[in-house]
This record gives sequence, C-alpha cells and structure tokens, in this order.
Amino acid sequence: MQRVKYLKKVKRRKNLKRLLLLSVTALTAVLTVFLALRIYAQVTGAPSLSVPKASVFLDKNGKQIGDRFTAERRYWVDLDEMSPFLIDALIATEDKNFYNHNGFDYRRIAGALLKDAKAGRKVEGASTITMQYAKNLYLTFDKTWKRKIEEALYAYRMEIFYDKDVILEGYMNTVYFGHGMYGVEAASKFYFGKSAKDLTLEESAVIIAIAKGPSNYSPVDNPEKSKERKMLVLALMEQQGFITERQEERANAAQITVKASEWADQKRIAPYFLDEVWREAEKVLAAKGRSPAEGGWTIRTTLDPYHQKSAEEAITKWMPDTELQIGFMSIEPMTGYITSLVGGVDYTESPFNRATQAKRQPGSAIKPVLYAAALEEGFNPLTFLTSEKTIFTYDDGRSTYEPNNVNGKFAGHPISLAQALAISDNIYAVKTLEEIGYKKFSKMAERLGVDVVLPNSPAVALGTSDVTLSDMTGAYNRIASEGYDIKPMTILSITDAEGHTVYEHPKQSKKHAISEQDASVLTHLMTGMFDPVFNDYTSSTGLSMRQKQTRPYAAKSGSTISDKYLIGFTPSLTAGIWTGYDVGKQLNDAQDEAPSKKVWIEFMETVHRGKPAEPFIPPKGVNGVIIDVETGGIAVNECEKQRLVYVKEKDMPQKLCTDKTLREQRSSVGEDGEPKKLELFPFSFFE
Repeated sequence: MQRVKYLKKVKRRKNLKRLLLLSVTALTAVLTVFLALRIYAQVTGAPSLSVPKASVFLDKNGKQIGDRFTAERRYWVDLDEMSPFLIDALIATEDKNFYNHNGFDYRRIAGALLKDAKAGRKVEGASTITMQYAKNLYLTFDKTWKRKIEEALYAYRMEIFYDKDVILEGYMNTVYFGHGMYGVEAASKFYFGKSAKDLTLEESAVIIAIAKGPSNYSPVDNPEKSKERKMLVLALMEQQGFITERQEERANAAQITVKASEWADQKRIAPYFLDEVWREAEKVLAAKGRSPAEGGWTIRTTLDPYHQKSAEEAITKWMPDTELQIGFMSIEPMTGYITSLVGGVDYTESPFNRATQAKRQPGSAIKPVLYAAALEEGFNPLTFLTSEKTIFTYDDGRSTYEPNNVNGKFAGHPISLAQALAISDNIYAVKTLEEIGYKKFSKMAERLGVDVVLPNSPAVALGTSDVTLSDMTGAYNRIASEGYDIKPMTILSITDAEGHTVYEHPKQSKKHAISEQDASVLTHLMTGMFDPVFNDYTSSTGLSMRQKQTRPYAAKSGSTISDKYLIGFTPSLTAGIWTGYDVGKQLNDAQDEAPSKKVWIEFMETVHRGKPAEPFIPPKGVNGVIIDVETGGIAVNECEKQRLVYVKEKDMPQKLCTDKTLREQRSSVGEDGEPKKLELFPFSFFE
C-alpha cells in the first residue's frame, strides 16, 4: 500500500518536472522568439514610412487651386490638424487599446484564431492600427497567414522605432477612403468640402465608417449602409467614454450634407498656369538639391483667382467655335506677378501652352521695343519722318524690301513718331530701324527680356521674327514698371512636407532695363492707339475698343497673315493676348480677327471695375505739352488737331503750330521723299 503511494508520489514529481521543463522550454522559446525579433528589428532598422504625397498649389491669397500627385491623391496633415473627433472615432472603432499595446492585441488575436479554427479558414481580423498601417504601407490586402505574419513583423519594427502619435498620424494619412482619396484630409475635402480639422462629430463618424470598406460604406454610393456604420461608430465612442450619450443622440439626429458632387463638378483652376508653375518648381527644387518626386510640396503662387476667372470668361464669350487658338496672360508691373494665364481654348483637348511655349510673329506689337531703342538714340514723340511708298535695300545692295501699310495707303508727307505709333505706320518703323541700326534694336529686345533672333533684314522692324507671348508681355511690363527690369514670376514660396520653407522668391531687382524717362515717354506714346486725333490716311488702331474704354491704357497691337497680338497696360496691370491657328493656317475673315481686341478690353475693364482710373504720371524730367498733330508745334486755337504729348525737357518744342516754316517743311518733299532742307532722318520740327 505504501509502495503504491510512493510510486504515485514519484509519478507526480516526474510530471511536475516534465511540466516545469516544458514551461521552461516554452518560456525559453518565447524569449528566444522575442530576442530574435528584437535582433531582427535592430538589424533591419526602422521601416520607411514614406508614401506618395500630393503637392498642393495655392493662389496668392493662400487658397488651394490645384494639386499634383502620382498614384494617390493624399494631402498629409499632422495630428493637431485633424478634428479630435476623428482620432477618438478611429481608436474606439479600430483599436481601443492602441496606446496600451506594443503593436499586438493578444486577446483579439486569440479570439480571431478561435473563430478561424472553427471556420477552417481566415474569417476574422485582429489587426491593430499599427498592423493596418503596416499593411497600407508595405503589403497586399490578401487574407492569408503569410501576409499576417509579414504584417506582424512590420508592426513590431514600427512600434520599436516610432512613437504612438507618429504611427497614428501615418495611419490617418494612408487609409483609403474611396473615390481616389487617401488620408483623412483628402477624404474630408472630397466628402464635405472642408479640412479635416473642421469636421464635426457626425462627419468624423462618417469618415471613419468608410475606412471599414470604402465600396460598402461610402455615403455617395451607399448612403443607408453609411448611416448604419456611422451609428455603430458613435455607439462605440459613447461606450468607451469618448462622447456622452447626449452627444451620440445629437450626432445621430444631425443632417449629413455630402458635397462630393461639388468636387466632381470642380475643374482644376488655371491648368495652363499650374503646369507652368510646376515646370518652374522643378527647376527651383533641383537647384536646391531637392527632388520634385518627393511630393508633399506646398507651392504658393502669384495667381489672382479673379483675374483668372475674368480671363477665362472673356475667352469663352468671344472666341469663335473654330480651330482658332489663344494665348493670354496678365502681370503686375511692379512685382512681376503673373496673375492669370491661359494657354489655349481647351486644356483637355490640348495642354500645349501657347502663351509660354509657342513662338509666333508679333507683327507691329514689336514696335514699342524698336522705339524704346530709338528714344535712346535721340528720337522723341515729335520726330518726323515721311511716310510714302519706299523700297529699302539691304545685304550690301543685293536684296530689296518694299513694306506696305495695312490698307495699302501712305501719308505722303512727314508724320511724327507719336502719330506713326498710333496708326502703326510701317514706313516710319523701317526708316527708324535703318537709322538706329540692327544692333541697337537687338540689344533693346534683349534688355526687355525678349528672346528673339533678329536677322539683318528691314522686315524685322515689322515683327517678322518669332517670339513668345510671355516674352512680349514681359517686355511691355518692364515699360509699365517705370522701366525697371522686373522679371515675370509664378512662385512666391515652396514649403516641403515637413513645413520647412525651401524657397522664397527674392525681391525684384531695382535695375532699370530702360530709363524711367524713356519708359514714361513711350507709355504716353502707346496711349495714342485709342485716340482718333491721329487719324490720317488710316485710323488709330485701337478705336474699335474705345466705346468700352473707361480709363487710360497704353497698348499696341500687331497683325500678320497668321497671328494677332495685342499687349497693353494700366499703371497696375499688364495684359497680353495672341490669337491664331496652331498649324499653317492663315487668318482669313472677320471672325478670326475680331476676338483679340474684344477679349483684351473686356478683361481689362472687368478686373479694373470699381477702381479709380489711374493716370500715367510722368517722372521728373518729362513734361507735357499740347501740340498740333500735323506740325508738332505748340498748339494754339488756329490748329484744330491738338493733343497732349509728353517729352523730355530737352525736347520741348519751341515754335507755335502756326509757324510758316513748320507748314512748309510738312509739305515740302524732295525727290527722295524727305524734306528738302534736311538730308538725314530723324529730324524734329522745333529748335
């Protein structure tokens, strides 16, 4: 009997030893696994949390006007830029022990294993927020044990190297919420038209409900299922103490207004402008040693949304329903800010930017550049040259050129520079070029920012060399900016995904491209295209716009058989337009030729509406004088065609318009077409 007891005692001891040994072995195995995991984590290091991020474009007021992304539309925001309701709803729904575990919720795992075992397949998830984040970053969405193991390994590494808020922030920015939206910020803007930080309790519950299954719980596609899931989210929040029962009731009763249709209807603002901004940003970032592919950039631009809208509406109103194309842009004179830009009639059909990339003939729009050079060479508004049929020789006499005027007529007598520019006389322009020389003209174009090759041919005075609208508008803007070398720009600043400022546009140069006096004189000359007082054998070129004109403009148009240019400015804004066909087609009817002036004047009048008219105030050294248009003499009552012109002090006229010598010189023309007493041009009819 005692032997039996002894044997039982020995057996118990053996069992106890085996159990102890098994426990030690199991513990050792567990410790070994954890040690191995730790070593594995240390060796492999912190997993990258990098994901594609959309770059955001802002207008000059800081409002978003567009984005640029590769595969996923995602606007990364910090936790403190999210509504607290969002964070509470997520934790209550997806992982209530998030801040207390090390990446694994063992109770949930055990429960899931039991259910999977009963079903004989993978049916229940036990993923924590960390594990879901790992899946979003690195893995597929297959429900397999292999993927779960990999998910666990990534989650363990993330928990070791990153704190909880970093993981939570990353998760909130990587979850897919349907309709191409990744992260809570993109989802908030899509579904509710607001930032994630502004979401209400009920809106936050709707957003978090979607994460369970975007195709099932989208309030756009399945409003009833979305409502049911929202109620569950709110119930879980109340059970876990994130909200009160009263808050739950109010949130359930609140009306949800989804604004996804507004997103769908919204076109990307100023697509041609944003393409140009991105091209510039790529250059800026490369110069800073950064890659545009990093994404997450916030690019603040110079765009004025009112100017852009006004330009687009004028184009829609006046452009014919043909293949005729357009380029348009506006610039602030003293800052160089490009406030609007349109590169074609329809971006979806053709994203080619005709304002910045197409080189076309500017025609007579080049003349202010020519006359800027002439002013430096002694010309002034009252410099007279004879306008008549003329054949010019060049290339050492081997070639000839016979320019014409638009209506085939000539004045047949001397006209002033002021009149020549107003009516766009071509003979005057070519004679001016012959006098000052090609080099001076070319240098002036370069100083005004026009990238153009000017061959030694008289025709270049009439704009036969190809240029871009952006270069030409920039040149006029330098004139408008009192002669300063103000370069057009699109980017104010660039910040990276971490909020660090990478680039701020430097202050514009205070160097002059032309003198302030020459800029003023030229500006006042360019107001002449709107004045009928200059009408002679032909009319001033801007008279068709005069009925809509409510303020002073300085401008010049240009026409060729295939291109129409018009560029002009007020003291506060420059605008340029080109119209024409993309490939080899000529402008051949009134419908083709009409839009440029109509679009330009409508835009300028619209954006200036409600503002006082701004005069072009002359600087020191430039004086105004009322002259007789026909003679250039100081006007008195007997001379009917009078106009106020501005000249440098040294160029003030000394004779009255009734002076006989002025009248004689106007009508006394020799065989070569020049006044008999003066052998060379230019000349002025005053002492």
